Amino acid sequence: MSLGNFIRKQFIDVLEWTEPGDGTLLWRYPVADREIQNGASLTVREAQAALFVDEGQIADSFAPGRYRLTTSTLPLLTNLRHWDKLFASPFKSDVYFLSTRRQIDRTWGTATPVTIRDREFGAVRLRAYGTYAYHVAEPALFFRQVSGSAERYDRDELEGQLRSLLVAGLSDLFAQSAIPFLDLAANQAALAQAMQARAAAAFGELGLQLDTLVLQNFSLPEELQKVLDQRIAIGMVGDLTRYTQYQVASSIPDAARNEGGLAAMGASLGFGQMVGQAVAAATPAAVNADEVVATLEKLHALVGKGILSQQEFDAKKAELLKKLG
Repeated sequence: MSLGNFIRKQFIDVLEWTEPGDGTLLWRYPVADREIQNGASLTVREAQAALFVDEGQIADSFAPGRYRLTTSTLPLLTNLRHWDKLFASPFKSDVYFLSTRRQIDRTWGTATPVTIRDREFGAVRLRAYGTYAYHVAEPALFFRQVSGSAERYDRDELEGQLRSLLVAGLSDLFAQSAIPFLDLAANQAALAQAMQARAAAAFGELGLQLDTLVLQNFSLPEELQKVLDQRIAIGMVGDLTRYTQYQVASSIPDAARNEGGLAAMGASLGFGQMVGQAVAAATPAAVNADEVVATLEKLHALVGKGILSQQEFDAKKAELLKKLG
């Protein structure tokens, strides 16, 4: 073995981690056959933590800062190794760096619809999705519960578990809130806070802190969405009788502007026949809306011909519209 190889094998003077990109939560410093020099420098940057692990057991942990590795800065490792406080030899230890910065803009959603009971719609199958952010809050606990002795642990390996924690018990949460489905959108912020509170403990057991949770939207299966759209349309119409009356009244000026509509229709019929039809249509207690429109068109044609006055037409129109009520 050359002198150069011997030196590279024996001594590590500086331990540090410059994160190459996003997504890595834990990285093991490649000690391999090399040994850490007594008095070596350890640099832990902001939003990082470092763990020294001896034979699978966590010995010492370090927060951000610059350290000179001696028995005073490695008390637990010294104790495990039974080192004399004046040891001067290189030593071996697994060194893990962890990223403690916030992992932002992570997405969550219900893989399958969640069934809730709504007092207005009955059983409703609901989907929800949003975003969340978290960070490693307890590096030692994260090492024990999640990453273990892996050389590298990325956040993508954890995403499925975290999403499951977020949506677990979602149906119970909606049920306990007793918020009607139609009011869920107006209460998204409150529901998101409740979801975050429920999931925080489960995240904590993994050494993580759930920093934020946003509930962006609720959605229904397609067939239920169509039913809801119909309900919304009916609600917008409101009183269907008044809406029908409005349609009838609005259609007459449009028909009057069409010279081939009302006038041509009136010209093809005799006065007596048209008046008889108008009277017959106005007589029943409940008049079909289409029949009312047809009758008014015919009467309006008579106004255009000068056979009926505008006052007579207005009186007949009011009578027919009243029948719709």
